[in-house]
Amino acid sequence: MNTIIRKSVLSVAGLAFAGGVFAGPIAAHAATPAEGKPAAVAVQTAKPQGEQSRIPLNDEQTANVKAIIAATKKAGLPERAAVISIATSLQESKLENLGHLGDRNDHDSLGLFQQRPSSGWGAPEQITDPDYSTTAFLKGLKQVDGWQDMPLTDAAQTVQVSAYPDAYAQWEQQAADLVGQYWNS
Repeated sequence: MNTIIRKSVLSVAGLAFAGGVFAGPIAAHAATPAEGKPAAVAVQTAKPQGEQSRIPLNDEQTANVKAIIAATKKAGLPERAAVISIATSLQESKLENLGHLGDRNDHDSLGLFQQRPSSGWGAPEQITDPDYSTTAFLKGLKQVDGWQDMPLTDAAQTVQVSAYPDAYAQWEQQAADLVGQYWNS
């Protein structure tokens, strides 16, 4: 019985993920509210949502934090965009610039944000470049109406279209701390 339930859950998760696979980085933002009514805007909470996670960072991960912040500044976006980007990368790759992982790879996901060439994020060489991958993520974020005022996990999920949409929230505090530490350095 457990096997049947597990397969059913995995099938549903796979379908949810597949919806994003074919939609690509931009199509997720193309939906318009029904009947011309404005979409509901989520109000950002004063503190991060839910239980928070934290990992120690090595030199490579710290360099990737700095690269994300630099790309955010270059795009002319505020610190909040860097917090969302870093939290997303913490969830997707633990701030490691992942290449092809063989059998452990999630389809063709690569880089800091686990972006997929087959979904229109760019060529593998581009996606594994921290500046390019961050810029691509930020381009998607800018297309999300009201991203500045959304809970972090909603903004990240709208761009990423993950099978685990609530997973980004757990990294908000560490991401905010990192941006606070490195934004002016």
